[in-house]
Amino acid sequence: MKKDLISITDYSKEEYLKIMKLAAEFEKNPNQDILKGKVIASLFFEPSTRTRLSFETAINRLGGRVIGFVDPDSSSTTKGETLHDTIKMVSAYADLIVIRHPLEGTARYAAEISPVPVINAGDGANQHPTQTLLDMYSILKTQGTLDNMNIFMVGDLKYGRTVHSLIQAMSEFKNPIFNFIAPPELQMPKVYKLFLKEKGIRFFEHTEFTEIISEADIIYMTRVQKERFFDSIEYEKVKNMYILRNYMLKFTKPNVKILHPLPRVNEIHPDVDSNEKAYYFQQAKNGVFTRQAIIAHTMGLK
Repeated sequence: MKKDLISITDYSKEEYLKIMKLAAEFEKNPNQDILKGKVIASLFFEPSTRTRLSFETAINRLGGRVIGFVDPDSSSTTKGETLHDTIKMVSAYADLIVIRHPLEGTARYAAEISPVPVINAGDGANQHPTQTLLDMYSILKTQGTLDNMNIFMVGDLKYGRTVHSLIQAMSEFKNPIFNFIAPPELQMPKVYKLFLKEKGIRFFEHTEFTEIISEADIIYMTRVQKERFFDSIEYEKVKNMYILRNYMLKFTKPNVKILHPLPRVNEIHPDVDSNEKAYYFQQAKNGVFTRQAIIAHTMGLK
């Protein structure tokens, strides 16, 4: 039976830990030939820098070949080809498909059609499971554990697929606490708050975070996503509501780390970059090792 990774809930807690262990192994030895003779399709129907390049780096370092496109305008979708036919065609060429698409549910649909495994590299505002696994690896590396974490999520919590997936994954570990900081227009969707309530996990909602930031173990900043807004006036109103600056970190915990799925716009001031608590660039680097681990696990190679 083929293994897909469409939602973070497709993996068990044991699989999360297996991916963490494999990622650590690949970090020590990233260049291996386990994908020699394998072809991986990279189908990006939506712009991406880190996700696409880290996947392609992971594949190249494992000795595989990459086919695909980075712009749907260069594919036959411009001629009216359906996603169904695109997936059917590509699955005949490749051993694994990595797909990013702006419409929620597209990756699941692709997995239902494809005879080869499918990895979701982001579908709309829904899920981004490989980002979540690299986030977890970053938390584990910097904190030494995934238990008892007080995680502050700041910014666009309505459309931010990375925070949705991270909540679901971290809920499998001991005693997490979530603090959601967002304007009323971008609050965490009710479905995720209900999920936490049903699991008995504590969460708190705020519109400001400067007074409470000292309690955080992880500060997870997010970009207000202009591309998800239909109303430019609404976007302008909320885009600069939360800007993390270096002086704000003065009274934070010694162990605190600042994460961001990137790209950033204004939400982390450049003066934070030199602070030892800033971890977002190392976090992006961790994406290569984590995605190597996901590919190896998905294809049954490790």
